[in-house]
Amino acid sequence: MTERIVILDHDTLGADVVLRRPKIPHTWTVHGRTAADAVVERAADATVLVVNKVPLGADTIARLPHLRFVAVAATGTDTVDLAACRARGIVVSNVQGYAVHTVPEHVFALLLSLRRSLPAYRESVAAGAWQAGGQFTLLSHPIRDLHGATLGIAGFGAIGQAVGRIAEAFGMRVIRAGRKGADTDAPGIVPFHRFLAESDVITLHCPLTPATRHLLDDDAFARMERRPLVINTARGALIDDAALVRALTGGLISGAAVDATAVEPPAPDHPFMALAGRPDFLLTPHIGWASREARQAVADQVTAAIGAFAAGSPINRAA
Repeated sequence: MTERIVILDHDTLGADVVLRRPKIPHTWTVHGRTAADAVVERAADATVLVVNKVPLGADTIARLPHLRFVAVAATGTDTVDLAACRARGIVVSNVQGYAVHTVPEHVFALLLSLRRSLPAYRESVAAGAWQAGGQFTLLSHPIRDLHGATLGIAGFGAIGQAVGRIAEAFGMRVIRAGRKGADTDAPGIVPFHRFLAESDVITLHCPLTPATRHLLDDDAFARMERRPLVINTARGALIDDAALVRALTGGLISGAAVDATAVEPPAPDHPFMALAGRPDFLLTPHIGWASREARQAVADQVTAAIGAFAAGSPINRAA
């Protein structure tokens, strides 16, 4: 049969990435962006949908009678009602493993920037403080080595493991967080309260679930005895935003770097926007995943997933 393929938000892949057409009989319709209220109209005849952040709720799915397959151009599938797809026999595939280099590299770009106070020194140099200091070096902001520091990782899938390997290459001690509320030790894992207390840097790499929502809240920040740096390149809602602001402004942590917010982009009055000019806070626009190589890998996996579904052997099934 001829598949009717509709791509709803191609712009999320970027203009420099090629989404190759599968080698099957098909029609091909590409939309750069699609508002939620335009999905049904644009996808009415589709048998295959390609989405990244466009929501596919149960009501929308019910109004797409020809839909047989959804290719999600991301690892997270929280924008798609998987239960509704299963009930209809609609297969859903995601992409996997594409970010195992790009996200860890972004983590360490953020970590090194804050650990060595690079934003603060950049501002100082621009303001003439180096010349005003009258000596060869300027020591107005803290500089700390990674070597010998403890990196706490919450979530130890492929990305968390890659972050751990890089940390060990820097000479860091790596600990893994146990589940919140569980006190038992396991090989390589410490209880969550110890994870909070012993880490000089905390980095989040876990999926967003009911158990991990607001993993870092006021209580968690209060238990961070070493005033760590906190880095989130996973899902925004892993952190209670207001609690992070209180922790940073109250001196419970020494800095924070965030690459994901619960709603993206954040509203102009989002609490993080008030911190954006601080040298101990970095907010990047969800680009940790977005090296050109990684985005092309996403596109290639989408093409492969469509071909595999058409051949009767779906890959990377989420539903």
